[in-house]
Amino acid sequence: MATPKIITSKSLKFFEKYLNNASPTGYEWEGQKIWMDYLKPYVDDFITDTYGTAVAVINPEAKYKVVIEGHSDEISWYVNYITDNGLIYVIRNGGSDHQIAPSKWVNIHTKKGIIKGVFGWPAIHTRNRAKEEPPKLDNIFIDIGAKDKEEVEKMGVHVGCVITYPDEFQVLNKNKFVCRAIDNRAGGFMIAEVARLLHENKKKLPFGLYITNSVQEEIGLRGAEMITHTIKPDVAIVTDVCHDTTTPMIDKKKEGETSIGSGPVISYAPAIQNKLRERIIETAEAKKIPFQRLASSRYTGTDTDAFAYSNGGVASALISLPLRYMHTTVEMVHKDDVENVIRLIYETLLTIQEGETFSYFD
Repeated sequence: MATPKIITSKSLKFFEKYLNNASPTGYEWEGQKIWMDYLKPYVDDFITDTYGTAVAVINPEAKYKVVIEGHSDEISWYVNYITDNGLIYVIRNGGSDHQIAPSKWVNIHTKKGIIKGVFGWPAIHTRNRAKEEPPKLDNIFIDIGAKDKEEVEKMGVHVGCVITYPDEFQVLNKNKFVCRAIDNRAGGFMIAEVARLLHENKKKLPFGLYITNSVQEEIGLRGAEMITHTIKPDVAIVTDVCHDTTTPMIDKKKEGETSIGSGPVISYAPAIQNKLRERIIETAEAKKIPFQRLASSRYTGTDTDAFAYSNGGVASALISLPLRYMHTTVEMVHKDDVENVIRLIYETLLTIQEGETFSYFD
């Protein structure tokens, strides 16, 4: 069955703008403003919290509450140490990959604006070929063209400035979306598209829908942990990314087998409420939406865990978008998968009745 065209030219422009905007963990608010501005025509109200999580609400008067959720932050770096000759050493803000850093351009965010820099690396001619030293957290460094520490500081750069990569959105071979931070601003995009479709198709839900774009997932699910106590939902359907395991150097016996272009990935884990997961699978089968399965161990490592174990237990499930090259600047997803995640969340919402507990004992 061909995938219906869900992503419009308008929504794709939003996705591109939203991805290209820097939204490092702890500094998500400009991206949240873009996201909320896009959603204004499709929702009734907004909730925001102290740390920047944004929630768009449909039917806020309803007592029964369903969350659909993604996270808005991207991995980044902090300035940690400035040498006397003006070079900058860094520490992680989230799971930033030190091995991809050498020769990358960076944006250092300061009160004076963006300062450009590069992760330098010794030329091949100068390295010991018998004992190549790989990039490590303690040997990668940024050069902003300053002659010394004093000049660095005059440019507005100081310890604690956050650093992001400038790599922007591109479409590869017509149907692959490539950018940094698709993990997981794709999630924010997909849940926004669900809200748009509900509005445009004039669907009236028998519950309050809380379209939640959480902050600080990359450093421990913190935004979801906070906002779930504000919303107190009855059900949570979370979307994040998972690995395409068909590219080289990945062990399928360890990671399982999932691939881009093969559909949304439905997870199995203790935090996943089984009856809610089966509802999602039944919906996929009924609507002929292709899907894949993924088993986690003790936890999913996504905001699903934060929602599931909050407020005495919230029926939670995870629908993931398969992605190549996670935590690099060339994260890649398939357009069909993006549209099918949107379809699967949308169609599942239409099956949920007010007051459903998904209890095993009903």
